[in-house]
Amino acid sequence: MKKSISIWSFYGDWDLEQKMRLARDAGFEGFEIDLSGDGQLNMETSRAELDRIAQTANEVGITLSGLATGMYWDNNPASSRQGTRAQARRILEKQIRAASHLGIDAILVVPGSVGADFIPDFEAVPYDAAWKRATAFVRQAIPLAEEMDVTIGIENVWNKFLLSPLEMKRFIDQFESKSVGAYFDVGNALANGYPEHWIPILGERICRVHVKDYRRAVGSVNGFVDLLSGDVNWPAVTQALAAIGYEGWVAAEMIPPLPFYKYAPETLIENTSRAMDSIFSL
Repeated sequence: MKKSISIWSFYGDWDLEQKMRLARDAGFEGFEIDLSGDGQLNMETSRAELDRIAQTANEVGITLSGLATGMYWDNNPASSRQGTRAQARRILEKQIRAASHLGIDAILVVPGSVGADFIPDFEAVPYDAAWKRATAFVRQAIPLAEEMDVTIGIENVWNKFLLSPLEMKRFIDQFESKSVGAYFDVGNALANGYPEHWIPILGERICRVHVKDYRRAVGSVNGFVDLLSGDVNWPAVTQALAAIGYEGWVAAEMIPPLPFYKYAPETLIENTSRAMDSIFSL
């Protein structure tokens, strides 16, 4: 498996090159970039600007391993509002085209949300309607994804949707396309299940893996903690990944370092790298 880290793990005031260099110096091979409303990669980023991002990664000596986005929380693909769904489609198209231009072959996608307790006044969408709209959302993007050779990686997140590995498998399989897979998050699965149960069920559908740790007793987003300090059964997880032959990118997606690392936020990156080395050796 190859070790990467998400851009979301870094202190926000560092620029993109600083984050890449910190990741490389900490021992990461890969760097997971994101599409955001105001970051260096956004909805208005040109091909020339994408070239500069790729050049920066090349000069630093790190591989762009994935392309995530948090924009689906404000632009729910399963929303009852047609305008919101249309914007979600534009976001997905931008992800696919940007990833292809950057040489990234998988993107993180949240295809729809039934609800989100950690976002005030988040629209509650009936489950059956969310399934129908999420299916349409992904299906319309498959031709472009296939053309660009980019996998739409469906992530299991705290969106009250696709709550079991069997349901996630069914959702992915309905498309009958190699361009739809699973962007599996180990820590997110722990709130209502066991990640080591998800892995063999999803199997070869897994195109990327996210790692973070979680303490069940907390029961909220405040339960996410440093790797090896929560309730994830890491030996079971690594054995399950080995059993399915997974050798791809594993990206740490950590809670931003402030206020927890307010005096030396780069320490989170270094500690995460060491923890991943230990996890890989289990």
